[in-house]
Amino acid sequence: MFLSIQDLEAAINYWRSQSPAFGEELRLCPEASSLAKPYALMIVQGSQRIPLDILDEAAKIAIQNYLKNTQTT
Repeated sequence: MFLSIQDLEAAINYWRSQSPAFGEELRLCPEASSLAKPYALMIVQGSQRIPLDILDEAAKIAIQNYLKNTQTT
């Protein structure tokens, strides 16, 4: 299964809306932070999608929970 850059951006925005940045440095919540690195790498590499299995455990959990919380039945 692959994750598009648009899906990754949507997941980051979802987590930012659930838990806005905090502190003087405007630190991202753990979920958005775990997704920021693969998102940045995709931008730098010009990738449009990545396989889910290359994400670290925290990013996988963030994506899974994002999908679970946003899917309509």
